[in-house]
Amino acid sequence: MCGLFGTRGHQHVKETVVSGLQDLSYRGYDSWGLAMQSSGKLHVSKEVGLIPDKPTLPDIDTSLAIGHTRWSTHGEPNVTNAHPHLSADKRIAVVHNGIIDNYTELKDSLNKQVTFLSETDTEVVAHLLAEAYQGGGTLPEALRKVVKRLKGRFALLVIDAEHDQLLAFRQGSPVVAGTDGARQWIASDTFALSRQCNEAMYLEDGQMLLADAKGMHLYGNDGNILTPHMEPISTQSASSKLEHYQHFMRQEIDEQAAVIHRTTQAWDPEQHLFPENALDALQRIIILGCGTSWHAGLVAEYWLERYARLPVDVEYASEFRYRDPLIQPGDCVIAISQSGETADTNAAVDVAKEKGAYIIALCNTPGSTLTRLADHVCPTHAGMEIGVASTKAFTTQLVVLYQISIWLAEKLKNLDKSICCNKYADLDTLPEAVTETLQAEANIKTIAEHYHKHPNALYLGRGLHFPIALEGALKLKEVSYVHAEGYPAAEMKHGPIALIDSQMPVVVVAIQDHTYEKVLANIAEIKARQGRIIAIGSKNDTQLTQGCDHVITVPNVTTDLMPLITVLPLQLLAYHIAAYRGCDIDKPRNLAKSVTVE
Repeated sequence: MCGLFGTRGHQHVKETVVSGLQDLSYRGYDSWGLAMQSSGKLHVSKEVGLIPDKPTLPDIDTSLAIGHTRWSTHGEPNVTNAHPHLSADKRIAVVHNGIIDNYTELKDSLNKQVTFLSETDTEVVAHLLAEAYQGGGTLPEALRKVVKRLKGRFALLVIDAEHDQLLAFRQGSPVVAGTDGARQWIASDTFALSRQCNEAMYLEDGQMLLADAKGMHLYGNDGNILTPHMEPISTQSASSKLEHYQHFMRQEIDEQAAVIHRTTQAWDPEQHLFPENALDALQRIIILGCGTSWHAGLVAEYWLERYARLPVDVEYASEFRYRDPLIQPGDCVIAISQSGETADTNAAVDVAKEKGAYIIALCNTPGSTLTRLADHVCPTHAGMEIGVASTKAFTTQLVVLYQISIWLAEKLKNLDKSICCNKYADLDTLPEAVTETLQAEANIKTIAEHYHKHPNALYLGRGLHFPIALEGALKLKEVSYVHAEGYPAAEMKHGPIALIDSQMPVVVVAIQDHTYEKVLANIAEIKARQGRIIAIGSKNDTQLTQGCDHVITVPNVTTDLMPLITVLPLQLLAYHIAAYRGCDIDKPRNLAKSVTVE
């Protein structure tokens, strides 16, 4: 979840590292810091909080530096715990993303030799490197020795005081690198590299990279030198700018009409999602995701079971591998991750692959770890999403999941091709409906002003809209810090109804579909207990206005695709409540965009 950036070989390394860390700040913003080599010494500068637009940097000449923006795992956010961390002799600096699982054991082995200054697991690596380095040999040799002692998923950048070399190592956490020959850049992802170069090298687990005046040198787990493979950096990785908006989240909500259209148009109905033998053997689909991606999977469960006529299990990726899951020949895993670096999802995919599952990755980040693990990749085309609370990534995930459902329905001969063509065409109605829905913002903002001081909220939905209730509640929690829970509407009577009184706002998705009458009955039950009802209803529905305190209407699209519309008012509601509460909307406390630790 932390961001790493290092560079060498030019006069502007300080400014370049800061710029890279600013691009990576969505990965963590508890603290940040740089280690710079100059005149045979390492100079470290560390601060708590966000990186300023124009930070004050040490007035030293340097052509080699590494930096870090932190999301705290071990130790609270403060200057001492901020990266980079130095060895006791101050000759080696380390920045680290991930978790060293056995750091306590390693720390105990070092306690008699060094005094630890921080509470982090990272400092252990710096001291181990110094110990190995003092034994003779080179720093790359010392790093190879040390990583063999580390357990966990991690990425490391290392420099020392005397040598013009930048080292990187990957084990489970992403590392990418680029060069123009004389200069090299290494980072956590291609987003941060896109300002510097057009191609990137993606390290695999167990690989070490050495950048020096002779270029970039890649080594395998056995120490043998490898030939680097450079790939073009996708245009989606290019830096995103805040255009005429106060927050990225609000900008990205408005971008949904465009990215849904782009994702729809990119789909090829004639592509081969499965090799023929894998499709013939297909018996079950398992969907893996975390947070918002898991909610997208819950919506897809309805589509896949209805049209593909296959059993579907939607699993929290974080729990999947701890259950010794039953994977049978013919099982397909659809793994969903915006970043492609979600540690729990990638670890769950590793387990599924070992057990023989066919893996489809649904991902917004080309070249990410998940896309490299998968047998087939279905890209979403949301473009870079900066706001921590996912909006456009979620709706584009739904588009692709719907397309997969219809593709399977046709290939498995559950729907005629003409019907499938009509269902694909239904997606073309979404951009206009999205634009119309977002025009209700003034009404939603008024509702947000009315309820922004309430400490709790319930979100209810049925059928396809139960996952949307979960997603709406999650958005409110993420950006406004208001406690909210999503439930199937019928489950309200099995506990949550005890919470309802005149101070409890209840958001109900009440679309005119086959669940409508049952949802109206739930609304009546809430009203009888003086609950305050905010309903998301179909355009021209007059019944809701009689029983609800507030109604937000949305245009009608085909029933299957209504979740892509009903989620939009919930995104805006969360956004405006957070704005009224004065929250840091794009960088909510304790959260990071890419959850690269387990």
